[in-house]
Amino acid sequence: MQIHNLKRVHKNKKDRIVGRGGKHAKTSGRGGKGQTARAGNKRRPELRDIIKKLPKNRGYRFKSFQIKPVCISLDKIAIVYPKGGAVNPQSLLDLKVIKKKKGWLPEIKILNGKEEFTIKIQVSKCLVSDVVKEKITKAGGEVVLEEVKNNSSKVGTKTESKQAEVKKSKEKKEVLEK
Repeated sequence: MQIHNLKRVHKNKKDRIVGRGGKHAKTSGRGGKGQTARAGNKRRPELRDIIKKLPKNRGYRFKSFQIKPVCISLDKIAIVYPKGGAVNPQSLLDLKVIKKKKGWLPEIKILNGKEEFTIKIQVSKCLVSDVVKEKITKAGGEVVLEEVKNNSSKVGTKTESKQAEVKKSKEKKEVLEK
């Protein structure tokens, strides 16, 4: 047997060459004509674009908009007030224990410390945990429970002066009526 007498088992079959890419012929698996048959066809569902335009409001990935109080331990108060005194947000701000948040005096909560507390203090306009309240009263101090607003109060606000003016005008009206 010579080399020119050899024959193939399978017929020599060429693929049809079409200038549209891919391995198939004619439309190369892209279906018919038009936008879907062209390169760069990545259309998104219209509803997804509508959803994307909606504002992101709540959920587990977003920060809470609730204003949380600034926590101060009883140990820190013992260091700042070694002889005792009145503890309130304004005095803590003056002693530079706390800072203003965006120009506002923050709400304060006093939490328990690690050490024993024996200083006589008067706490007002602050949130206090139950354990701390017991410790302060045991040491001879007192906790004045005033209704602390949930929103932080601004130091020297205009509303205070307006309220004072309204009271004065009411008093003037009462005097004139009599």
